[in-house]
Amino acid sequence: MATRSLWRTRGKLAVAATALLTGGATATVATSEDPATALKLCTAVPVRLYRNTVTAASIAFDYEYSLWGLSEGSVEKAKVKHEVHLRSARKLQELCFKNGGIYIKLGQHLGQLEYLVPEEYVQTMRESMLNKCPVSSYDQVCEVFKKELGETPDKIFEEFDPVPIASASLAQVHVARTLDGQKVAVKVQHTHMTDTATADRATVEVLVNTLHGVFPSFDYRWLIDEIRESLPKELDFLVEAKNSEKCLENFRKLSPHIAEYVYAPKVHWNLSTSKLLTMEFMDGAHVNDVKTIQKLGIQPNEVATLVSRVFAEMMFRHGFVHCDPHAANLIVRPLPSGKRTILGKRKPQLVLLDHGLYKELDFTTRFNYASLWKALIFSDANAIKENSVKLGAGEDLYALFAAILTMKPWNRIIDPSVDHLVIKGDHSERAERQMYASQFFPQISELLRRLPRVILLMLKTNDCLRSVNSCLLQGSSVETFFIIGKVSSEAVVEAKKLQRKSLLSRLDVLLEEILLEVRLLGMQIALWLLHLRRALTG
Repeated sequence: MATRSLWRTRGKLAVAATALLTGGATATVATSEDPATALKLCTAVPVRLYRNTVTAASIAFDYEYSLWGLSEGSVEKAKVKHEVHLRSARKLQELCFKNGGIYIKLGQHLGQLEYLVPEEYVQTMRESMLNKCPVSSYDQVCEVFKKELGETPDKIFEEFDPVPIASASLAQVHVARTLDGQKVAVKVQHTHMTDTATADRATVEVLVNTLHGVFPSFDYRWLIDEIRESLPKELDFLVEAKNSEKCLENFRKLSPHIAEYVYAPKVHWNLSTSKLLTMEFMDGAHVNDVKTIQKLGIQPNEVATLVSRVFAEMMFRHGFVHCDPHAANLIVRPLPSGKRTILGKRKPQLVLLDHGLYKELDFTTRFNYASLWKALIFSDANAIKENSVKLGAGEDLYALFAAILTMKPWNRIIDPSVDHLVIKGDHSERAERQMYASQFFPQISELLRRLPRVILLMLKTNDCLRSVNSCLLQGSSVETFFIIGKVSSEAVVEAKKLQRKSLLSRLDVLLEEILLEVRLLGMQIALWLLHLRRALTG
């Protein structure tokens, strides 16, 4: 019975999606001003649709058939479920690589969603999506150069390595040397992105809508709006170049105390277009390469602290946030000035790459988000609820929102101990998260549906940073949360100063600022005592 029902569902998916996508492709050919591009779309859309439908149906059938008749909670069912999760993750991985482009980006994002998908999916996507992306041939690279700059790379550069040093979902990077001898990194958009971006958007849109029609609890239609808005910006490398310069300018103007610790490669504007981006070449270690970081004379915990501070400044002070900080986009190198820590170790500088995906937080959203993190750090249950509701979580799902942000259950979130939000990263904690993800999947889906898209991007950024911290520290540290608490609290006070006009209201803010300093000092003392106790107990 269950199997027949599933095959009916598979049929629904195939018929609905095929009809919609084939019709959409035909309409594209009929209305497009570029028949050649339209023909490519007409070919690409049904192929992608077929792959999507077959993969989705295959995964659904595997779950239903393999788990049929097994007792809930039994060892056998747990073992079989793990195997099905692993098989399904690999099928999804294969689909992402075959379709490429947007699908690889979605796979990368899936690899961060520990609060939503099984660990097998998270690990499979993390291991493959960042460093095993498809590569365009040198002929295809030359094709892009001819269209954009009128010449092949060997005519534009003194040297150009035809083998890319890195390949991502939308582009790949080559090392070159300019005619005046400067070593540069050249980011070249994959040729197929121009032809298939529209097809990818269409297939994802139809797939999500169709799945929602068949399974009403699967409501990820917000993903369509986000792709529709962000993808054109990510495909325009001139937008990325402007974002990188604006990011550094924000640090110089709004966070001068750490500006020298943050860097972005300089752009060679005369060798850059919407599909080609030529930048200063950067040497260093990827943020998850702990051994190389240590060889550079830098302490991993110093890097974790810097990463937390940099992104806290972006979120709570600048309101202009790099929303794709996975390990491949963060490079660490020794601070060029040569400064060292009190222990004689080199101080790190964080180099930010891939500035294609940024989000701006308006004043109100930035204030409420900073207030929420301040409340989370100081275990203020009332303020957590108040600011979660203001951000769109609702009075019924505010505790779940806090749990997703911190990866902690409510009883730990409101625990007043200084290390209440620290993630250990051990198996028992991961198992607990997976249990909650399975138990509250409908509520999580509803929460993601109702939150503003800008907050969803903050969640994505939070997921990426948590993954980075996990690599550097095998979990997280009290210090990183102390920094988040400090920067968010200071941002809240600064925002209130701007809003208060009367002398009395300014005095209220001054008093709040003094009390904040006392609380932060108390937290710092608690941190020292915690470290001392750990040192004494070995």
